Amino acid sequence: MRVSPQSVEQSEAVTGCKTHSLQTASAPDNVYVAIAVSKYNEAITGRLVNGAVERLNVAGVSSDRIEIAEVPGAFELPLSASALAKSGRFAAVLCLGAVIRGETTHDQHINTAVANGVERVGRQHGVPVLFGLLTCETQSQAEARAGGNVGNKGEECADAAIAMMNLLDDLTKK
Repeated sequence: MRVSPQSVEQSEAVTGCKTHSLQTASAPDNVYVAIAVSKYNEAITGRLVNGAVERLNVAGVSSDRIEIAEVPGAFELPLSASALAKSGRFAAVLCLGAVIRGETTHDQHINTAVANGVERVGRQHGVPVLFGLLTCETQSQAEARAGGNVGNKGEECADAAIAMMNLLDDLTKK
Protein backbone atom coordinates (compact mmCIF):
# COMPACT_ATOMS: atom_id res chain seq x y z
CA MET A 1 0.00 0.00 0.00
CA ARG A 2 1.61 3.20 -1.11
CA VAL A 3 0.79 6.30 0.84
CA SER A 4 2.35 9.61 -0.09
CA PRO A 5 4.72 10.84 2.64
CA GLN A 6 3.48 14.40 2.13
CA SER A 7 0.16 15.54 3.49
CA VAL A 8 -2.04 18.09 1.82
CA GLU A 9 -3.06 20.92 4.08
CA GLN A 10 -6.72 20.52 4.97
CA SER A 11 -9.18 23.32 4.43
CA GLU A 12 -11.00 24.76 7.40
CA ALA A 13 -14.14 22.90 6.37
CA VAL A 14 -12.34 19.53 6.30
CA THR A 15 -10.64 20.19 9.65
CA GLY A 16 -14.03 20.01 11.36
CA CYS A 17 -14.85 16.57 9.93
CA LYS A 18 -14.37 13.33 11.83
CA THR A 19 -11.60 11.57 9.96
CA HIS A 20 -10.82 7.87 10.17
CA SER A 21 -7.11 7.98 9.36
CA LEU A 22 -5.12 5.06 8.01
CA GLN A 23 -3.73 3.04 10.90
CA THR A 24 -1.14 0.44 9.92
CA ALA A 25 1.17 0.36 12.95
CA SER A 26 -0.86 -2.23 14.83
CA ALA A 27 -3.79 -4.51 14.10
CA PRO A 28 -6.91 -4.69 16.25
CA ASP A 29 -6.58 -7.05 19.22
CA ASN A 30 -7.16 -10.79 18.86
CA VAL A 31 -7.84 -10.86 15.12
CA TYR A 32 -7.26 -13.81 12.85
CA VAL A 33 -6.05 -13.27 9.31
CA ALA A 34 -6.12 -15.66 6.34
CA ILE A 35 -3.77 -15.72 3.40
CA ALA A 36 -4.78 -17.45 0.18
CA VAL A 37 -1.67 -18.00 -1.90
CA SER A 38 -1.10 -19.39 -5.37
CA LYS A 39 1.55 -22.10 -5.57
CA TYR A 40 2.13 -21.28 -9.23
CA ASN A 41 5.33 -19.20 -9.46
CA GLU A 42 6.12 -20.37 -5.94
CA ALA A 43 9.59 -18.80 -5.92
CA ILE A 44 7.82 -15.44 -6.09
CA THR A 45 4.67 -16.16 -4.07
CA GLY A 46 6.67 -17.65 -1.21
CA ARG A 47 8.47 -14.34 -0.83
CA LEU A 48 5.13 -12.50 -0.87
CA VAL A 49 3.84 -14.72 1.94
CA ASN A 50 7.01 -14.19 3.97
CA GLY A 51 6.65 -10.42 3.62
CA ALA A 52 2.96 -10.46 4.53
CA VAL A 53 3.38 -12.67 7.60
CA GLU A 54 6.38 -10.70 8.84
CA ARG A 55 4.46 -7.41 8.50
CA LEU A 56 1.40 -8.87 10.25
CA ASN A 57 3.65 -10.12 13.07
CA VAL A 58 5.15 -6.63 13.51
CA ALA A 59 1.60 -5.24 13.71
CA GLY A 60 0.75 -7.67 16.53
CA VAL A 61 -0.89 -10.55 14.65
CA SER A 62 1.01 -13.59 15.88
CA SER A 63 1.73 -16.44 13.47
CA ASP A 64 -0.68 -18.72 15.36
CA ARG A 65 -3.48 -16.30 14.33
CA ILE A 66 -2.62 -16.53 10.64
CA GLU A 67 -3.86 -19.34 8.39
CA ILE A 68 -2.41 -19.95 4.95
CA ALA A 69 -4.52 -21.66 2.28
CA GLU A 70 -2.50 -22.82 -0.72
CA VAL A 71 -4.22 -22.96 -4.11
CA PRO A 72 -2.88 -24.30 -7.43
CA GLY A 73 -2.92 -21.01 -9.35
CA ALA A 74 -4.11 -17.42 -9.27
CA PHE A 75 -7.47 -18.30 -10.85
CA GLU A 76 -8.42 -20.23 -7.70
CA LEU A 77 -7.75 -17.31 -5.34
CA PRO A 78 -11.30 -15.83 -5.37
CA LEU A 79 -12.98 -19.15 -4.54
CA SER A 80 -10.62 -19.87 -1.65
CA ALA A 81 -10.98 -16.27 -0.45
CA SER A 82 -14.75 -16.67 -0.51
CA ALA A 83 -14.61 -19.82 1.63
CA LEU A 84 -12.25 -18.15 4.09
CA ALA A 85 -14.33 -14.96 4.32
CA LYS A 86 -17.60 -16.89 4.57
CA SER A 87 -16.26 -18.90 7.54
CA GLY A 88 -16.55 -15.80 9.74
CA ARG A 89 -13.24 -16.63 11.45
CA PHE A 90 -11.07 -13.99 9.80
CA ALA A 91 -10.93 -10.21 10.07
CA ALA A 92 -9.18 -10.05 6.68
CA VAL A 93 -8.17 -12.29 3.79
CA LEU A 94 -5.05 -11.58 1.73
CA CYS A 95 -4.88 -13.01 -1.79
CA LEU A 96 -1.30 -13.43 -3.00
CA GLY A 97 -0.13 -14.64 -6.37
CA ALA A 98 1.99 -13.88 -9.40
CA VAL A 99 0.92 -13.96 -13.03
CA ILE A 100 3.76 -13.41 -15.48
CA ARG A 101 2.99 -12.67 -19.11
CA GLY A 102 3.72 -15.45 -21.56
CA GLU A 103 3.40 -15.71 -25.32
CA THR A 104 -0.40 -15.35 -25.36
CA THR A 105 -3.00 -13.10 -23.71
CA HIS A 106 -3.89 -15.80 -21.18
CA ASP A 107 -2.45 -13.66 -18.37
CA GLN A 108 -4.89 -10.83 -19.09
CA HIS A 109 -7.90 -13.12 -18.70
CA ILE A 110 -6.57 -14.58 -15.45
CA ASN A 111 -5.72 -11.14 -14.03
CA THR A 112 -9.15 -9.72 -14.85
CA ALA A 113 -10.99 -12.72 -13.42
CA VAL A 114 -8.97 -12.65 -10.21
CA ALA A 115 -9.33 -8.89 -9.72
CA ASN A 116 -13.10 -9.02 -10.25
CA GLY A 117 -13.46 -12.10 -8.07
CA VAL A 118 -11.45 -10.74 -5.16
CA GLU A 119 -13.36 -7.46 -5.18
CA ARG A 120 -16.70 -9.30 -5.31
CA VAL A 121 -15.80 -11.56 -2.37
CA GLY A 122 -14.98 -8.61 -0.13
CA ARG A 123 -18.28 -6.87 -0.83
CA GLN A 124 -20.28 -10.08 -0.59
CA HIS A 125 -18.95 -11.06 2.83
CA GLY A 126 -18.18 -7.65 4.35
CA VAL A 127 -14.61 -8.69 5.08
CA PRO A 128 -11.51 -6.94 3.73
CA VAL A 129 -10.23 -9.15 0.92
CA LEU A 130 -6.96 -7.76 -0.38
CA PHE A 131 -5.59 -8.00 -3.91
CA GLY A 132 -1.94 -9.02 -3.72
CA LEU A 133 -1.61 -10.42 -7.22
CA LEU A 134 1.49 -9.42 -9.14
CA THR A 135 0.65 -8.86 -12.81
CA CYS A 136 4.04 -8.63 -14.45
CA GLU A 137 5.48 -8.65 -17.92
CA THR A 138 8.66 -10.50 -16.88
CA GLN A 139 10.14 -12.71 -14.19
CA SER A 140 12.53 -9.92 -13.20
CA GLN A 141 9.60 -7.52 -12.63
CA ALA A 142 8.00 -10.10 -10.35
CA GLU A 143 11.24 -10.62 -8.43
CA ALA A 144 11.61 -6.86 -7.98
CA ARG A 145 8.13 -6.72 -6.41
CA ALA A 146 8.62 -9.75 -4.17
CA GLY A 147 11.33 -8.34 -1.93
CA GLY A 148 13.54 -6.81 -4.60
CA ASN A 149 14.30 -3.20 -5.41
CA VAL A 150 10.60 -2.26 -5.75
CA GLY A 151 9.68 -3.65 -2.32
CA ASN A 152 7.45 -6.52 -1.31
CA LYS A 153 3.82 -6.42 -2.39
CA GLY A 154 3.01 -9.02 0.27
CA GLU A 155 4.03 -6.47 2.90
CA GLU A 156 1.96 -3.78 1.18
CA CYS A 157 -1.02 -6.12 1.06
CA ALA A 158 -0.64 -6.79 4.80
CA ASP A 159 -0.50 -3.02 5.45
CA ALA A 160 -3.75 -2.58 3.53
CA ALA A 161 -5.33 -5.41 5.52
CA ILE A 162 -4.26 -3.83 8.81
CA ALA A 163 -5.62 -0.45 7.71
CA MET A 164 -8.96 -1.94 6.67
CA MET A 165 -9.33 -4.05 9.83
CA ASN A 166 -8.69 -0.91 11.90
CA LEU A 167 -11.11 1.15 9.82
CA LEU A 168 -13.91 -1.39 10.09
CA ASP A 169 -13.21 -1.78 13.81
CA ASP A 170 -13.37 2.00 14.21
CA LEU A 171 -16.54 2.38 12.13
CA THR A 172 -18.42 -0.25 14.13
CA LYS A 173 -17.69 1.31 17.53
CA LYS A 174 -20.61 3.13 19.04
